[in-house]
Amino acid sequence: MLNMDMTQPLLIHNADQPWLPSPMAGVLRQPLERAAAESGHTTSIVSYAAGASFSSHPHPQGEEILVLSGVFSDESGDYPAGTYLRNPPGSEHAPFSHEGCEIFVKLNQFDPHDSDVVRIAAWQDAPILSRQVQELHTSAIETVNLVRLPAGEEFLLDIIGQRIEVLVIAGALESSGQRWVARDWLRIPKSQSVLRVTASTASLLFIKQWL
Repeated sequence: MLNMDMTQPLLIHNADQPWLPSPMAGVLRQPLERAAAESGHTTSIVSYAAGASFSSHPHPQGEEILVLSGVFSDESGDYPAGTYLRNPPGSEHAPFSHEGCEIFVKLNQFDPHDSDVVRIAAWQDAPILSRQVQELHTSAIETVNLVRLPAGEEFLLDIIGQRIEVLVIAGALESSGQRWVARDWLRIPKSQSVLRVTASTASLLFIKQWL
């Protein structure tokens, strides 16, 4: 078990995390939270070397993916950096990457009734000139947004009665004396307040809010 106390705030700096082997050659992982070694609730960053693949496997409680770099693929298509995917409970696929890629992955965390298949080209490399909040998905238990913040912009993370997770995709932010940079991951438990963050540079954030 790793980082599964959901009552405690957690900030993981990506630069401090080692790459660990997976059961498949050429696939490495940086686990962020994990209920068990190869099953249950899991959040991680995964790296596919060029030509690496996984054999076909099911996702009985769903899989959520954000492609961070390269091109991620499975039998249903090719997904370049900036793609957001949801494979609902009961789905199955055989993922691979011809050129190599890095992805942010959340496993076994779906509402059992959330059956949406999602494929969204969420972002492209373009200047961030204004604050924008793009909804990627919503269900009975969660809301997933992509947030763009120009340099100097302040943003309030509402943690009143809900848990929030933030992955910094690009840029840098500061809050209460802490600095978050690209690939850092933050999990904040339910609270009765809001958290104020400021974008030090133009920033792109993946934000999930859970009831």
